[in-house]
Amino acid sequence: MKNHSLQTISSGHGYLEAPRWHDGRLWASDFFGKHVLHFEEDGSHTAFATLEESPSGLGFLQDGSVLVVLLDPTKKKVVRIASDGSVSEYADIAHIARGMANDMLVSPSGHAYIGNFGFDLGAEDPKATTLAHVTPEGNVSRVAGDAIFPNGAALSADGRTLLLAETFGHRIDAFDVNADGSLTNFRVWAQLDESMHPDGIALDTEGGVWFGNGLTNGPESGFYRVEESGEITDSVLVPDAWAVACTFGGSDLDVLYMFCNATTLEQFGEGKSQGTVRTAQVNRRGVAQ
Repeated sequence: MKNHSLQTISSGHGYLEAPRWHDGRLWASDFFGKHVLHFEEDGSHTAFATLEESPSGLGFLQDGSVLVVLLDPTKKKVVRIASDGSVSEYADIAHIARGMANDMLVSPSGHAYIGNFGFDLGAEDPKATTLAHVTPEGNVSRVAGDAIFPNGAALSADGRTLLLAETFGHRIDAFDVNADGSLTNFRVWAQLDESMHPDGIALDTEGGVWFGNGLTNGPESGFYRVEESGEITDSVLVPDAWAVACTFGGSDLDVLYMFCNATTLEQFGEGKSQGTVRTAQVNRRGVAQ
């Protein structure tokens, strides 16, 4: 396995999540700061929006508006931030989410796929749950396929496969994406060992999935590249923080951007974390999302 070095380009944040490369910038949610941020390549950043609830998953619509999942146990919703900064409810997934709504993938055609915890993290044993699918018309439905903490997701280059991190299932799953945006043929894409808790993911052009080994401190904390066979080929170790989520960015999508949060499960429950943005050159290019 090849290990890559990293550098920190921004620090002093709360709990960073949902890295997205969009319109030449790196976007992020800060759970505890309640900000949606965007970063320039040098690490300088601006608060795009501040919400009353904690933001989580992010996505973008063709009209330029931003979709944001609310990380709130009582408001399992997605909101839309318009170009003028106004915030409105976009979808309510409370009848599907069995825990707090969490990460989200929005396809180029405007279909949103939203995961949820499925249980009370830190207080209950892991339980299976399902993704929610929100169509561009606003219709909300449950996706067939039980997963234990469905988390980060990515689309294949041809848009026909959705890959999903199953954090407490210790695996990467896959769905077929149909012409109407529905997901079918749920299956295991790569099984990991029980030390791996895949959180946010990114896909490279050679077919590898990069994932953060979330909820982990110590020598196994880091970002890893896995192939469909289950073989792990690369790593970027982060022993001083949780390795939460990653995305490819830069003009050639050849920089791996990583969100790392120094916290523990107890501290996370108390809203305590020190978030950083780090980068690595991993000699691969990402698939645009």
